[in-house]
Amino acid sequence: MTNYQSTASKATEHNDMFYIITQMIKDFKWMRNEVQRLQKLLYGHSLPIQNWGVAQYGVEAAMPKGSKGKSMTELKRIESLEEKRNNRLRRYETEVYLLETLGDTLQNETQKVIYDCLLEGMTYREIGLHLMISKDNVQKQRKEIIQQLIENEQMETFLLYGEFD
Repeated sequence: MTNYQSTASKATEHNDMFYIITQMIKDFKWMRNEVQRLQKLLYGHSLPIQNWGVAQYGVEAAMPKGSKGKSMTELKRIESLEEKRNNRLRRYETEVYLLETLGDTLQNETQKVIYDCLLEGMTYREIGLHLMISKDNVQKQRKEIIQQLIENEQMETFLLYGEFD
């Protein structure tokens, strides 16, 4: 591989990481809400509609009924759905936790505030008004923030392996 190809592949890798981190920041707010929803669903309540029954009256109430238990197919379907939700929950929890903890590693307080505002879904204009700086300065700071996140070992490990220490 020539030096140019190596430089070009590093630039492409850097651009990919920049895009991925930008997307993670944009997705943070809905992902945090989804973590709460999945936690409530998996750990707080059973699935409401599937467990509801219909009251029977008269002769129907006295007739013998089949098993109240769920069929093996139904149990496998529920288990598969729960496993998929658990996997998604773990993935989202990891990403949300990583983004929340990496804010503390930023160089200055202004960047930390901008980062928090970006995670909350504020626009550049809203952040600029909040901090009394131009939206161009907010964009410049965002690029510096993402660059710092790219250089962070925990973020690099997460991007390469999908997990971090």
